[in-house]
Amino acid sequence: MRKVLVIEDDPAMQELLRLYLSREGYEVMAAFDGETGLAMAAREDPDLVILDIMLPGADGWEVCKKIRQVSYVPVIMVTAKGEEVDRILGLELGADDYITKPFSPRELVARIKAMFRRIEILTELQREQANQNHLSYDGLKIEGDLRRVTLDGTELALTPKEFDLLWFLAENPGRVFTREQLLEQVWGYSYLGDGRTVDTLVKRLRKKLKPGGKDQMIATVWGVGYKFQPGGAK
Repeated sequence: MRKVLVIEDDPAMQELLRLYLSREGYEVMAAFDGETGLAMAAREDPDLVILDIMLPGADGWEVCKKIRQVSYVPVIMVTAKGEEVDRILGLELGADDYITKPFSPRELVARIKAMFRRIEILTELQREQANQNHLSYDGLKIEGDLRRVTLDGTELALTPKEFDLLWFLAENPGRVFTREQLLEQVWGYSYLGDGRTVDTLVKRLRKKLKPGGKDQMIATVWGVGYKFQPGGAK
C-alpha cells in the first residue's frame, strides 16, 4: 500500500483529503504544521507528499526545500494563490506538481494516480533496460537503472522530474521537442500544466549542469522548444 503524507493546517481540508485518498486505497498520514510534517516525512518515508504552502511556523516553501535536501519523494504543492510566481517558485524549490485551491479532490486523486503510474512505468522500463540504459556524454553520465547522474565523477542531486527530463532529452540527442511534447513525456498525458513548467525545469537543470560546463547541452530552439546537444551550443 502506497503511503501519502498530507501536510495541511485546515482540519476540514485535511479530513477531506484523508477520506478521498483512503477510499482509493492509500495509507494516509497527516500533519498540521511544517515541523511535524518534516519529522513524519523522515520517519515514515512516504511515497508522495501533498504540501500546503500556507502553514503555521515553517511554510510550504521551506518545508519543500528541506524535503528536497534529503529525499526525491514526489511533492504536490497546494496553493490558495493562482499567481504564476507562486507556481514557479514551488517548481524551482523541487515540487513535482501544483494544484490551486479551490480544487476537486477527484482531480488531485487523478494527478496522484497519474504520477504513480508514470513512476511504475519508468521503474519497469529501468528493470528491462538495466544493462543498456547508461548514457555518457563528455563527462556527463546518466544511469537509468539507478536514476543517478554524475558530472565529472560528482553525483548530482536531481529531483525525479529533473532526472526524467534529462534522461528523455539525452536519450534522443539532437532531436527537437516542443514544450507540449515534453509535458506529455515527462509529466504524463493528463498533466494540466503549461510550457512555463518546462522552462522552469530546464532552468533548474542547467543550473545544476553549469559547474561542469554542461549547461549548454540543453539547447533552446527558439520558437519551438528544446533539444539535447552533446557538444554544447553550436
